[in-house]
Amino acid sequence: MKTYFVDSFTNQKFKGNPAAVCFPIENLNTETMQKIAMEIGFSETAFVQQIKDNNYSIRFFTPKIEIPLCGHATLASSKIIFDTTILENIKFINCENVELLIEKVNNKIQMQFPVYDTEETEVPKKMLDALGISEIVDKRYSPKNKIILIEIKNSSKLANLKPDFSALINSYTGINGVLITCPSEDENFDFHYRYFWPWAGTNEDPVTGGVQTFLTKYWAEKLDKTKLNAFQSSARTGIMSTEIIEDKVYIYGEAVTVLEGEFIL
Repeated sequence: MKTYFVDSFTNQKFKGNPAAVCFPIENLNTETMQKIAMEIGFSETAFVQQIKDNNYSIRFFTPKIEIPLCGHATLASSKIIFDTTILENIKFINCENVELLIEKVNNKIQMQFPVYDTEETEVPKKMLDALGISEIVDKRYSPKNKIILIEIKNSSKLANLKPDFSALINSYTGINGVLITCPSEDENFDFHYRYFWPWAGTNEDPVTGGVQTFLTKYWAEKLDKTKLNAFQSSARTGIMSTEIIEDKVYIYGEAVTVLEGEFIL
């Protein structure tokens, strides 16, 4: 099975967020795909099959579970398809039959994702203690993504967070992750964020595009802007531009292929 490793949301190798992209010739069952994702060990592995012309099915797996949407693995999959075909646009269909529309735009890849709402929520003290956070500005919950959003005051605090992941995973049940964000003090960016999700098998996601389905709307409303630049303050770091138009969010990013090979089944 043709397999690629791609660093997403970066134009440099060994930066951004690595994803594996697999192109099975025959249909694989869910159990096999989950085992492959666990064997590879990246935060996400994508399995892509061509349906017809520029239409492809796509499924995403963490080492522990299948998830319906992953921005950086979508970007990685698009990078490989654009590099190995003459296509200029792609339509992915995910496991929930949601269409993800992808286009080449100059030297970047544009991904069109749905926009999801957030709602007010409560965050237990034991979660804040596990995160090392004492003061918060806002707290929200994305029901569609099952992610808690916590806004804090500044980027230095965000960058220096060192969660106790054992305590974090025991502080809350029934969610996929917790996202910490803050306004940017750097004029090149509008907001910074980090995403922790030990519940799905990975302590921290290096660069997360899928959260822009609700995070872009959150900051667009707070900053009264429709075009935003985001910086993910992980160890590998990552950058992306986003734009919200009605009920869609457009995410722009680059990617670099670092490995091409065969997965023996």
